[in-house]
This record gives sequence, structure tokens and C-alpha cells, in this order.
Amino acid sequence: MLKQMTIKLKLIILTIITAVGFLILIGFNQKTIHTMHELAAANGLVQHLDVEVLELRKYEKDFLAKKDLKYLEKFNVAMKKVYNTEHKVEVITEAEGIVLEDLPEFFTFVKLYDKKFHELVKFQEVIGLSPTDGLYGKLRANVHKVQEIAKKSENYKVLAIVFDLRKQEKDFMLRRDMKYIDKFNAKFNKLVAQDLPQDITRYLNQYKTSFLALVDAERKMGLTRTEGLIGDMERVAYKTADAMHHMEDDMSETLGDITDTVTLLGLIIPLVIMLLIVVMILVIANSITSSINTFKDGLLKFFDYINKKSDKAEDLDVSSKDEIGKMAQTVNKNIHLTKQSIEDDRATINQTITILAEFEQGDLSKRLNVTTSNASLQELTSLLNQMASKMETNINTVLNVLEQYTNYNYMNSVKQHDIKAHFLRLGDGVNTLGKSISDMLVENKANGLTLDSSSKILLTNVNTLNQNSNLAAASIEETAAALEEVTGNISSTTSNVVKMSNHASEVTKSAEVGQELATQTTQAMDDINVQVTSINEAIKVIDQIAFQTNILSLNAAVEAATAGEAGKGFAVVAQEVRNLAARSAEAANEIKTLVENATTKANDGKKIADKMITGYDTLNNSISKTIDLISDIENASKEQQAGIVQINDSINTLDKQTQENASIASEAHDIAVQTDEISRLVVKDANEKEFIGKDSVKAKELSTNKLYSSDTVKTKTITPIKKELPKTSITPVTSNNSDDEWASF
Repeated sequence: MLKQMTIKLKLIILTIITAVGFLILIGFNQKTIHTMHELAAANGLVQHLDVEVLELRKYEKDFLAKKDLKYLEKFNVAMKKVYNTEHKVEVITEAEGIVLEDLPEFFTFVKLYDKKFHELVKFQEVIGLSPTDGLYGKLRANVHKVQEIAKKSENYKVLAIVFDLRKQEKDFMLRRDMKYIDKFNAKFNKLVAQDLPQDITRYLNQYKTSFLALVDAERKMGLTRTEGLIGDMERVAYKTADAMHHMEDDMSETLGDITDTVTLLGLIIPLVIMLLIVVMILVIANSITSSINTFKDGLLKFFDYINKKSDKAEDLDVSSKDEIGKMAQTVNKNIHLTKQSIEDDRATINQTITILAEFEQGDLSKRLNVTTSNASLQELTSLLNQMASKMETNINTVLNVLEQYTNYNYMNSVKQHDIKAHFLRLGDGVNTLGKSISDMLVENKANGLTLDSSSKILLTNVNTLNQNSNLAAASIEETAAALEEVTGNISSTTSNVVKMSNHASEVTKSAEVGQELATQTTQAMDDINVQVTSINEAIKVIDQIAFQTNILSLNAAVEAATAGEAGKGFAVVAQEVRNLAARSAEAANEIKTLVENATTKANDGKKIADKMITGYDTLNNSISKTIDLISDIENASKEQQAGIVQINDSINTLDKQTQENASIASEAHDIAVQTDEISRLVVKDANEKEFIGKDSVKAKELSTNKLYSSDTVKTKTITPIKKELPKTSITPVTSNNSDDEWASF
């Protein structure tokens, strides 16, 4: 069927199929985009539900903390938003066929959470939203009455117990612990056990009843986040949050599955459409290429016939009704016309090719012996025979001359009459080759003779240079060794001078420390004098006290004597006091004597310390001058060391260069020997060949200022420097840390 269609019709059909496939693909993409948009909206609503549930928890916490009904109103508004968002999620999931298993459970928990919160609010209203209403307001009214009556009765013991009850009440309200209720009951029973007025007892019972009612209500409300109504609401809230998280995970998983499905379909459907389009393209292309290949095969068979790859020419296939079939009919007509002309010339060309193949292989003795009706081919045959004869003669002439060159005879040349172009260039080339070889041999022999003469002079001079280099290297090596010894001595001297400077610095520090200690000794002597003066004054006071005590004891003795028997005991005491006063006076005199001696010694010590300070000043001046001299010597030694090190480095560098020169001279000697041997071989090789000017070749004359014979080279023996340097012995200054340090210094 396709063979009966034109190529144009086939391409139109292919275009229509491609357009339909792309329209289907666009429609599928639009559907996919809509589905993904709805899924994204549903996922966003689910996440928004999480935010709205957190907002509900916020209003719940605000109400429990602030006890304000406005948060109940906000809670109700937020709950309506949750119901509205949940309804939207249901609508989208039902429309898209998505099943969220946790959505009904979440909605159930949300309703239960709403119910529990409203129950908690109502119970909180019973307890009291402020300190003045509900059970808490009633409790405050009763406790205020008890406090007022206790104050009016001026019974502070009762008032103290009431305040203690209030403390237990506050502790319970703050810490939400039932142990404070036990303490409250114990203190209340202790208070009631006392003999109290009847009105105080009545109000106390009312206070206890209202407080225990409040406690019972608080317990039902929940003392902690896990008890009572608050605990129930917290558990429902946790279940709501869990259901929310499960629903989010379910939604994400569902969204991922649908996305994977849509993605898979998005790959499969385009692939199917592209596969159909490709199949149609292949079928139509195969139909077109089949016709083209048939046309090509027929045309190649005809070309094979023309190129002698085939013995016969076949007609092209014209069964196709398209444009290719019409082209085949036209080509068949020209095939018949060309075939006849080719068959006529093939026989003549085959023989010509055979002869030319012999020429190509170098056999110029073959000739063409064929005739043909084609004038052009017949003329070509005659020209080929003439060309072969001429080329054979000229090549034989060149071969004869080259054979003589092969035997090292360059005396003959190629005759150049009756030839031109390439054969003329060939003759010129052979003749030029012979002349070039002769000139080269003349030049080689002259160079060999010259090289032989120069290499002998070079060898002699290199020997001299080698000997002198070795002598210079040995002398410089000895000089370097002597300089290294000098450098070592100077370095040792410099090091010892540095040590002297360091020891002098340490002596200076010790002198300064001694001077400072002497100064401190003087100050201590002054302090001793001050203290001794104070002791003298104290001794004077003791002496006066002893004198007064003695007088008082005498008066007491007189009074005791006057009293008679009644004053005997007092007389004994007076005698003992007088004895004590006498001993005190004696001790004061002894201390005074000792203090005066200490004062004298302290003054002597002060004078000695003053003399020591003066001596330290003189010592410091002398040490400073000594350090300056040592510093000058140290600087001079360092400069001398630096100079000697620089000279040593220069000698080492010169030694290295001299060693390298000696090595180079040795290598030059080896090269000179090789050069002399090569020159002899060059002259010998040139004498073995026959060429024009062979016997008249002489060595070239060289400039005398460039080559020196052994007679012109003057050698000088270098006497190595051997000088013994004086070795200086420097005794380092060592510090003396013994007790006689200053004496040794």
C-alpha cells in the first residue's frame, strides 16, 4: 500500500499523527497539573489544621493562666475555623478520591477536646474566675471575717495560728500538693482545741468548710496537668495532636504515592505516544529508504560495471510508483547507451594497462603491439613505445656513472646532450653529487690535517693545565684549613668575651643587691633606735611606778602599825608590795643598762652600714667601667669573627671553583686525546678515496694568538701557606657564691 503513495503524501500522514500525539500529551499534562494543584491545596489545609489546633491550645493555656472568658470566645472562633478547614479537606479528598483514615478520628478528638474545654470552663466558673467570686470568693470572705474577729479580740496567739492556716492555704494554692491540707487540718484542730469565743469558732468552721470545698473542686479540676478535668483535656489534646500528626503523615504518604503515580503516568504516556510516532516514522522512513536503497543498489551495480567490478550491467527496479521509480526509468535509458561504448574500448585499454604495469615495475623493454579503431587510443600506443625507448637509453647512462661513484671513483660525469627537463635535472644532480663529494673529501682531508696538528698542541697545553689546576687546588685546600683553624680560635675568643660580659653583669647585680641590703640595714638600725627610745621612756615610767609603789607601801605600813592587831595582815601585804616595787626598780635599771648598750651597738652598726654603702658606690663605678671595656672587646671580637668568617667563605668558594677547574681540565684532557684520534681517522679515510685535488691538500693555517704550544706556556709552582697561629688561653670568669664572695672579688 505504501509503495503506491508518493513521498509527499507519506510525510503529510506522519505530520498529522505527530500533531495528534502532542495534543493528547498536552491534555494529559493539564489534567496532571490540576490534580497536583488540588493535592497541594489539601496538604496545605492539613498543615493549616495543625496551626489552628496549636492556636486552640494557646487559648486554652491563656484561659487557665488568666481566668478570662474572652479566651473562651477566642477558643470558640478558632474551633469554628478548625471545623471549616476540616470540611474543606473532606471536600477535596472526596473529589480527588483520596482516603485519609485518620481524618474521622481527628475530627472525633477535636469535638471531644471542645467538649472537655467547655466543661473545664464551667467548672472554673464554679471555683471562681476572680478572687471575689465562686468558691474562692467565698473562702476569702470567710477568712477575712476570722482575721477581723481575731484582731478585735486582741488574741494574738489565735491570730498567729490563723495566719499560719493562711500560709498552708497559700502553699496549697501555689504548689498544688495535698500535704499542705494535712498540715492545715492539724493546725486547725490545734486552734479549735483552745477555749475560743463562739463566734470565732463558727467563722473558723465556715472558713474550713469553704477551703475544703475549694480544695475538692481544685482536685476535680486537676492539681497537676495529668489529673482531673485538666488531665482529661490534656490526654484528649495529646490524642488530637497524635491524630493530626498521623493525618499529616498519611497525607504526605498519599501525596507522595499520587505524585509517583502521576510521574509514572507522565513518563509512560509520552513514551507510548513517542513510540507510536517513532513506529510510524520508521515505517514511512523504511518505505522511502527502501525505494532509495533499491535505486541506489541498481545504480551501484551499474557503477561496478563501469569500474570493471562486474561483467554485466542490469536495469534498475521500476516497480515503485513514487518519485524514485520515475527517476529509475530515466536512468535505465542512459545505462543502455553507455554500456555499448564501454565494451568497445575495454579490450585496447586492458593491454595498455598490462604494459604500463611492466613500466611501473621498472621493465622498460616492453612495447605495445595492438591496434584499435579509436584514433586517440592508437596515438597513445605509439607515444608510449617511443617514451619507453628514450627513457631506457638515458637511465642506462646515469647508471654507469653511479656505478663508478659506488667504487669511490668520482673522476667521471654524466653527458647532458639531447636530454632536458627531468632527465636533465637527473644528470645535473648526479654530476653535482660527484663534485660535492669531491669538494667534501678535499675539505675533510684539510680539516683532518689541521685537526691533527691542533690536537697535538691542545693535548700538550691541557696536560700542563691539568697539572697546574691540581697544584692550585691542593694549595687552596691547605689555605682553607688554616683559615678554619683561625676562625675557630677567634670564635672561641668571642665566646669567652661574651661569658666575661655576662659574669660582669652578674657581679653588678650582686653589688646592687648588697648596696640595697646595706641601705635596708641602716633603716633597720634607725628603727631600732626609735624602739629603744620608746623602751627608755617605758622604763622611766616603770621606775616612777616602782617609786610611787614604794611610797604607797610605806604609807600602808604606817597605817597598819597605827591600826595595831587589826592591821597586821595589811602590813604583810604592804611589805610584799614594797619588795615587789624594789625588784621592779632593780629590773628597770638592768633593762635600762641593756637598752643603752643596744643603742650604742645600733649606732656602731649604722656607721658601719654607711661606710658599706659608700664602698658599694665605689665598687659599682669600677664594675661599670670594667663592663664598658669588656663590651668594647666583645664588639671588636665579633667584628673580627665576622671578617674571618667572610674570608673563610671566600676561600671555600675559591677552593670549590679550583676543584671544579681541575675536574674540567681532566675532562678536557680526555677530550683532547679523543680529538687527536679522530683527526688521524679522518685523514686516513680521505686518503683511501679517489677525487680531484687529493694530493695537493694541506693543513689550514691557524692564528697564533689562539693556539699555544707547550713552549709558550709558563708554569708557576704555588707554595701552599702553612702558618701556625698562636693559641690563646683565656680563663673564663666564674662567680664565687661562698660567704667570702666580696673578699675573693
